[in-house]
Amino acid sequence: MTLAFSIETSCDETSVAIVDNNGKILNQITENQQVHNKFGGVVPEIASRAHLQILQRIIPLSFKRAKLNLNDIDIFCATCGPGLIGGLLVGSTIAKSIAIGINKPFYPVNHLEGHLISPTFNNILKFPNLSILLTGGHTQIYFIKKPNDYNLLGETVDDAVGESFDKVAKLLGLSYPGGPEIEKFAQNGNFNAYDLPHPLKNKKNMNFSFSGIKTAVNLIVKNQKKITQKFKEDMAASFQNKIIEIIINKIERTIKMLKNNNINIADISIVGGVAANKALRNSLLNNDEINKYNIVYPPIEICGDNAAMIALVGLQKYKHKVKPDHLFNFKANPRLSIIESGSL
Repeated sequence: MTLAFSIETSCDETSVAIVDNNGKILNQITENQQVHNKFGGVVPEIASRAHLQILQRIIPLSFKRAKLNLNDIDIFCATCGPGLIGGLLVGSTIAKSIAIGINKPFYPVNHLEGHLISPTFNNILKFPNLSILLTGGHTQIYFIKKPNDYNLLGETVDDAVGESFDKVAKLLGLSYPGGPEIEKFAQNGNFNAYDLPHPLKNKKNMNFSFSGIKTAVNLIVKNQKKITQKFKEDMAASFQNKIIEIIINKIERTIKMLKNNNINIADISIVGGVAANKALRNSLLNNDEINKYNIVYPPIEICGDNAAMIALVGLQKYKHKVKPDHLFNFKANPRLSIIESGSL
């Protein structure tokens, strides 16, 4: 059995995990940095300091809970990008230092690749695969012809979908992170209350745009004499419904494009933090065109940023005998692409 220890610190979740080569999570600890709540968003310098403080506590705790020690680990992994450079440096430096200290291999891992393979924790992925990545920092559509063969078909031209949830939540005076708050308030709201724009609706490409929706919400909020509970619920429902409409529109457009090019897909994967949204899942399930395919998700606890998915990528690299990174030449990259990260 091969064991991997991993660290994820790309944004405001601090996470460590111990995972075996069968994908079993022996232990995982993930902490969301509550210190950012009062700012309504992530403050990079505060995030990197918090990562350091939290890791000092949860790394030994993780080994204690798994009843393992450092020498039981075969490989060490850490997110190397994309993300906030301060956090990336904290997590990767700690993982790299431990690996050097006990002479074990170190694998830098692309955060996005972790999300893309995260459904394998509870599914056997079939290929070709269409993967929709929905996070706080990225909104992308990938065609994955075979394992580790990633083809980017479309992405956001401005805000990421998760970022849009956070910004609109802040406009409504809701707590950070905004995704769960918007979803909660939307449950009691009227999704037809406000007619919000659908950017790039008639564009033939697979790109997304969300900044115009945020601007529209901002204008409505400014013209609202009183921000009532009912207003928050209706706006949350209207916003969430429009976001789902945009995502579904792009998935349908992508499926049509692939069909027109005689390209078949076996599975559709929905990954990233926004993949946990129940309204989105229900809408996809009830879409006649999309539910013709097998729709797969990671476990709910693996949708957001987590170290287990980082370990899984590292284990795959180790299995396929990918050469580990030269420990003294490694550099974190806040704008890393999947191609640059050296996928299998």
